[in-house]
Amino acid sequence: MASTVTSGTGSRPGYGQLLRTRGAWTFLLPGFAARQPFAMLTISIVLLVQHTSGSYGAAGAAAAVTGVSMALFAPYSGRLADRHGQRAVLLPGVLVHTLSGLTFTALALGHAPLWALFVAAVPTGVSVPQIGPMVRARWGVKLQDSPLLSTAAAFESVTDELTFVFGPLLATALCTAVNPAAGLITEAALTLIGGLLFAARKSTQPKVALAGHARVEHVSALSIPGVRVLIVTFLGIGSVFGGMQVSLAAYTESIGEPGLNGVLYGTFAAGNMLSGLVCGAVAWKVAPQRRLLVGYAALALTASALWTAHSVLLLAGLGLLVGMCIAPALITGYTLVEGLVPVGARTEAFTWLTGAVALGQAAAVTVAGQLEDRLWGGAGFLVPMAGTVLALGTLVALRSRLATRPHSRTVARGVGHRVPVAVD
Repeated sequence: MASTVTSGTGSRPGYGQLLRTRGAWTFLLPGFAARQPFAMLTISIVLLVQHTSGSYGAAGAAAAVTGVSMALFAPYSGRLADRHGQRAVLLPGVLVHTLSGLTFTALALGHAPLWALFVAAVPTGVSVPQIGPMVRARWGVKLQDSPLLSTAAAFESVTDELTFVFGPLLATALCTAVNPAAGLITEAALTLIGGLLFAARKSTQPKVALAGHARVEHVSALSIPGVRVLIVTFLGIGSVFGGMQVSLAAYTESIGEPGLNGVLYGTFAAGNMLSGLVCGAVAWKVAPQRRLLVGYAALALTASALWTAHSVLLLAGLGLLVGMCIAPALITGYTLVEGLVPVGARTEAFTWLTGAVALGQAAAVTVAGQLEDRLWGGAGFLVPMAGTVLALGTLVALRSRLATRPHSRTVARGVGHRVPVAVD
């Protein structure tokens, strides 16, 4: 999320003050470890299946099944966490994800047919723990109406970008230098250890509203028009992640330097993280709707130039620019959720956006893999261009849906008073 419009002084609490919040590190550190696998999963599957099958199309399709499964189940997972508590969702989730990820690895190494990989990919994707939205929910519990909430929103988006710097780099290094299966095995181990440690911090998780004290109306985040526009916007962002992962791997393989894949993707992710740090630290006076339009137009423009790059240096430079354009769009999109969505539905809204990125990424790795197999080297870079341009058109046409409206802190049916709903 991004910084929001500030008061007349143009200042706001900084990252240092946020990180001194009592008890914050008890969920931040395990949360960072547990969310790291999300950035490792797709590239680990692509590199493993491409190694065992020799086809980027098959690798992209297997990764796509995982991504689609995750995207479709993520909002339901967020809703379950709101209603039953994060621990109740995390404990079975991390166990299922670890076992299914290891099963997928064994099948790929055993040269199982593609349909068998698809079957194993479904529970692997469904069980991906939604750590990012859960950490955001815990900040809400800690800070409530504090001015530090906007700072926490920016910090969480920067943390997301940081995972996309280290995750693909770690996965690529493990798959290319150790063993093609090492990335996915490490991803499963980090999910298990980080997820269990995060779930153990019960004191910081949002309280579950007690049934029977009030009839609480649970508003679906998907029913809000602005959220649907943001979902399309985030689908386009996902197409950049997926298209870049497959196309960079194919390009470096074609020039005989597969080790450069991690460097090029790391450059792209580093631009993403650095611009996220700056974007989150700025006390913005421009409305978030306008920032999103301008930032997304820049993203579509830079992504449209990727397919023209025919050298490592040019591709690295363009990748850096694309990465620098992604973070502001992501941060501003998450910021808009605060004004569009009632408090009781925000965790679900965050998971819809996270799922949209995963779904866009899944579609992109599938299409980009087919283009790389069937057309010329670098044809997969057409996917980020198409995804961002189509999303930008939707955003421009439906920008009025992003106008924020005030929401009450609680939504309940009662007589003469409001009953608090757990802040998420």
